[in-house]
Amino acid sequence: MVAVATTPDHEPRLNQLSISCMLNTEVGAVLAVIRRTIDPTLVASSILLDDHLVQSLKALRAIIFHTNWHATDPTVYLSPFLDVIQSDDVPAAATGAALSAVLKILQFGVFDDQSPGAFDAIHLVVSAITSCRLERTDPSTEDAILMRVLQVLLALLRCPAGRLLTDHAICTMINTGFQVVQQSVNRGDLLQRSARHTMHEVIQTIFLHLPEIRPPEPGAVDLSELEHQLGSITGYGSRCMVDIFNFLCSLLNVGDGAVTTEGYGPSSSDEDVQLFTLVLINSAIELGGESIGWHPRLLQLIQDDLFHHLIHYATRSGPLVLSMICSTVLNLYHFLRRSLRLQLEAFFVYVLLRIGSGVSGPQLQEVAVESIISFCRQPTFIVEMFVNYDCDPIRHNVLEEIGKLLCKTAYPQINGNQMTPIQIHAFTGLVHIFTTIAESIESTATDTSNDKEKYKLDMLEYEPALDRDPPDPDSDTWVEFVRKRKLKKNKTMIAAHHYNKDEKKGIEYLKFAKLVATPPEPKTVARFFRYTPGLDKQKIGEYLGDPGEFNIQVLKEFTETFDFTGVILDTALRTFLETFRLPGEAQKIQRIIEVFSEKFFEQQSSGIFATKDAVFLLCYSLIMLNTDHHNPQVKKKMTEEEFIKNNRAINEGLDLPREYLSELFHSISTNAIALFSKNASAPKELNANLWSELIRRSRVVDPFIMCDFKHELIREAFATISGPSVATLMTIFDYTNDEEIRSECIEGMISVARIAQYGLSDVLDELLSCLCKFTTLLNPYSCTEDTQAEFNQSVKMRMALLALFTIANRFGKSVHAAWKNIVDCVIKLRRIKLLPPFGIDSSNGSATLTTAGSTTTKHNKSDSGVIFPPLHNGLGTSRYVSGMIGRFSQILSLDTGAESMINLSSESEVNMKLMQQCRIVNIFTESGNFSEESLQHLGRALIFVASGKGQKFTSVGEEQDTIIFCYDLLMTVTSANLHRFLAFWPQFHEAFLTLSQYTIMSPYPFPEKAIAPLFRIATKIVSPPHDKQAEEAIFKSIQVTVAIENTIDMCYDTILPLVKTLIDEHAGSIQSPFVWKTLLVILATSGRNPQTFDDAIETLNNLMTGPHLTKANYMFWADASFNLGVHKATPLDKSVMILEMLGKSIHPILQWHKSSISDPNNNNTEGNTEDISLRLTPYHLFMKLVTDLTKPTLARREEIRNKALIELKCCFQTAAESLDLSHGSCLNCFKNLVLPTVDNLYQKTIDYFNRHNMERETISMGGTFREAMDFLAYFYALFVTQLWQDDDFMTSWLFVLRRMDTWIKTYYGGDCTMEIRAHIPLVLKIMLQAMRDNGILVPKEGDPLWESTEVQAKWIAPTVIDELFPQ
Repeated sequence: MVAVATTPDHEPRLNQLSISCMLNTEVGAVLAVIRRTIDPTLVASSILLDDHLVQSLKALRAIIFHTNWHATDPTVYLSPFLDVIQSDDVPAAATGAALSAVLKILQFGVFDDQSPGAFDAIHLVVSAITSCRLERTDPSTEDAILMRVLQVLLALLRCPAGRLLTDHAICTMINTGFQVVQQSVNRGDLLQRSARHTMHEVIQTIFLHLPEIRPPEPGAVDLSELEHQLGSITGYGSRCMVDIFNFLCSLLNVGDGAVTTEGYGPSSSDEDVQLFTLVLINSAIELGGESIGWHPRLLQLIQDDLFHHLIHYATRSGPLVLSMICSTVLNLYHFLRRSLRLQLEAFFVYVLLRIGSGVSGPQLQEVAVESIISFCRQPTFIVEMFVNYDCDPIRHNVLEEIGKLLCKTAYPQINGNQMTPIQIHAFTGLVHIFTTIAESIESTATDTSNDKEKYKLDMLEYEPALDRDPPDPDSDTWVEFVRKRKLKKNKTMIAAHHYNKDEKKGIEYLKFAKLVATPPEPKTVARFFRYTPGLDKQKIGEYLGDPGEFNIQVLKEFTETFDFTGVILDTALRTFLETFRLPGEAQKIQRIIEVFSEKFFEQQSSGIFATKDAVFLLCYSLIMLNTDHHNPQVKKKMTEEEFIKNNRAINEGLDLPREYLSELFHSISTNAIALFSKNASAPKELNANLWSELIRRSRVVDPFIMCDFKHELIREAFATISGPSVATLMTIFDYTNDEEIRSECIEGMISVARIAQYGLSDVLDELLSCLCKFTTLLNPYSCTEDTQAEFNQSVKMRMALLALFTIANRFGKSVHAAWKNIVDCVIKLRRIKLLPPFGIDSSNGSATLTTAGSTTTKHNKSDSGVIFPPLHNGLGTSRYVSGMIGRFSQILSLDTGAESMINLSSESEVNMKLMQQCRIVNIFTESGNFSEESLQHLGRALIFVASGKGQKFTSVGEEQDTIIFCYDLLMTVTSANLHRFLAFWPQFHEAFLTLSQYTIMSPYPFPEKAIAPLFRIATKIVSPPHDKQAEEAIFKSIQVTVAIENTIDMCYDTILPLVKTLIDEHAGSIQSPFVWKTLLVILATSGRNPQTFDDAIETLNNLMTGPHLTKANYMFWADASFNLGVHKATPLDKSVMILEMLGKSIHPILQWHKSSISDPNNNNTEGNTEDISLRLTPYHLFMKLVTDLTKPTLARREEIRNKALIELKCCFQTAAESLDLSHGSCLNCFKNLVLPTVDNLYQKTIDYFNRHNMERETISMGGTFREAMDFLAYFYALFVTQLWQDDDFMTSWLFVLRRMDTWIKTYYGGDCTMEIRAHIPLVLKIMLQAMRDNGILVPKEGDPLWESTEVQAKWIAPTVIDELFPQ
């Protein structure tokens, strides 16, 4: 017997005198009743009573006041009363009095477990009470005695000596008590209620001691049976509780009696018994708690008998019984779920989910839904269901099915006026699930990163470990293991879908998804067939029956997944054939049955079969019997004798036991084997066969995993139900008219958003898109006036709007695609004059919010410069969220103590307060907390709207205002995120680029409106601390925008001040050559207008004269200056000024040249130069300058041409003095720049001469041609020494002479010809004189240079040689 732990001492007993007085009173009462004459004629009976019972009572009275009761054997004072109780001759009143006396003795604790003879005394009381005799009397007296019997039974258990009761005594007492309860059914209602209440207390008292009973040590011998037979004085233990529990389970089995009028199953009397029994079972479970699991026999009863009865009768009983059954299972889940994994799954699949779907009527459905919600309210239920079932490849998706059921139940009827109670229950359950998941995920997550890569999981190779036992939940690898199992399960379901369509594609997908090894192993394929739900059973059977070697191996491995130990043949065959559809071909059937027979023969425990062939033949015989008895086309059915006769001598020539064959015959004839069962989407009926299989599997299955919330797991648990859940939530919000339900919907939405912020942005996007729809702000067919009127009247719109921007503010970091709809709503609010106006302060780029009529409101300012009004301090916190479940008037109440919105005097004030609580501005000003992906989506949405896409405008002014507003918002967002500019702006640029490329088919409206915000952003970017890549990124966008046709022409007056300010104030911070090029190009282009000439020239001149003109930006500066100077729209004086400025830019070049000479190891002394400056020498920059100056020499205006030549002369003169040009550089300038310039002017003069009516132009060009020849002579005289050092000097010189010969022989018309011909000898003379003075040209016979020059010069000007070289 298992020992009972000692209990604390009871309270002090009565003193001796009190006990004596009490006993004296009770003896007197019994004697008085006995002596009462019932029938005067029965004198003999009275004498007899006096002789037997009265004497014992008198004897007790004689010693009452002379006895130490605490040291006396209790039998002494109990026996007289017990004799009366057991007597058949005493009146019922005497029996009642004796029972009362015993009850007092027990209640007053006259003796305890330490008293001498206490064990015998307590069991003597039990024997007397359970054998109580009653004479025939009136029913009321009998009721009183029966109640007294139950009270004594309860007192026996509660008295100090009650711990000495044996298991047998306890069982006897329970049996007596239930007999009384049974008798009370036909008596008064009071007796029945009292009897049941007392028996309830008896059961509670017994099972209250179960936690105190120490379980046997592992490996210890169980002595309970021996102690039960020999008796024990140590008290009752778990054995009696096992018997009691077994008895209670048997009371549930009331049979499938007549159906009641309500159609729920058993009659009302049977239901009453079941309810009473379930109450007792519940009490036993509640008091026994986890200690039930310490006792294997008691736990086995719960696993098998109890759960079988609960599942069986739950689908056949009324709402009361079902509700009580669900409460019982909930208690079992609390205390024993670790040992009830398969049983709990079966209860959900076969009871709650089935009844909850409505197949058993609305009343039972409501009970099932309420029970499901009760389960969901348990702290760890959601994550444990997900881990134990949804993530187990061979278990049902219990949590997913629960979510779908609640969604389906809560989904409102489109045409319904209001939600039904069951819909409200389901809806409340959904919201609770969302809230539970949200709170758990926030409490366990270490960060709120929305990076999907963090949660990304994939199977890169086949992992057989996923089919084995999971690691300990406390290990570091457990979470990843569970997630991978769920991933494998999801992929397996996809593979099943492919397999049902095409077997080959299904197998290929198994390989592709790494669900099987490569090449596939028979065991993994067999597990796929065995445990994957939804597979086409016919295709499984065909595959298993194929003769291929691999198929046969799969068949064997498939059969190995079954355990037929201790199972009768027909049950094993049923279990086997339920997993696939037996093929029709005989050979395939033979192969399958052969493998099954071999497996069954190996695992048989009875030894009935001598060989596997006997099993094979009997299986075929059973299949034939099944077809014969259950095929309606067979008229003559096989008899039992015929079946036995057909199976003679199949067991190695011997007969199988007749009883065995008879049992098989009756089993098959009464219950068909589903040989050709079709696929079933819904679970089957949980018949005895399936239950037996479940119990066998429960002995080897892994225990129920008890775990706390892990945010990665609970996130994926929500993902499985997110789709239908969000859809249901939004539909309820849309169709209900109940304000409380809408408020609860908002709470659910916020909970969904709290969950979705952890890598479920698609769920959050869907939620926000639906809310945008409910605001009706996106209705393209609604005009401004209609939208505003509807908004003022619709509470639903306002609630949706507040929920939308509450979620957007708090969880904007996780929003992606929904930003497009949110931005559209903001735009529409502005267009209908509900959004308070705010704009960008051009002085600092900050956003300011202004409210009409408000001049004294104090604003808070964000880091980005955005000013917004004081808002709800608790918005986004748990306190605020929980407050949103109240009425809408509470939602819209202000936290500042002001009046509620509903009490405001006008709709405009209500709208203004609502807009303040929406905190729309904060979405953009606080976007610095957004994830990079969210920020990119927000920016693209703003750019998309700014490009005029997705909006319909009633006027050009409205469109322009909207575009400006969008760019202001973009400026605000960018300002708030300057610290990570490069993380998001490239995507913004792509949006700009994409939209600008389609301006032909879809014009880009008002692109000039983007210029100012972009330049403001650029100003912030180039301000210290600056970043080269960031500079280039923003200016690429600026370049794209200004490249749109006519953009600069439309906003030159806006662009040029921005460029000027940027260069004047931040030139020293600009690092990128690309930025300089873009800036200077825009400056030159926007400076062509008469209103901007002066500013453009001033900016270029300041840059040239200041310290910020560097080798890195000089070439861009020169290009800008040239383009501005020679443009046809530039006034003459401005062009001349610019050419002069270009000429003066030789001085910075000389400075850089001097620096390179003084510090040859560091060609760059400026702090902000680029790598390009290291590659540019002063010579390169000089060549850039003179090349640009030669281009205006062909301009139409003579003054410009001549000014360019003058500046060229000055530049070369300065270069000759300070630049130290090499002879190669000088020859290069001469051949490729100076001489082509003169020759081009010559050609231009000829062109003008050949045109009609171009005399004036010809004369003008001829004048410039003469100036160019002077420039030629001047250059030659300056650098003749350097030119002479080059090997190609003579060739170049002779080429010049030949060109002069051509020039002088050409006719230019009239005076022009004479002037040019007169001027050429002078030019030649200067050049020859320079050669003579430098000793290069000396009259010398045989000198090629002299001889060639002499001949050529005489052709051009015969007298020049003689003048310079007289004989």
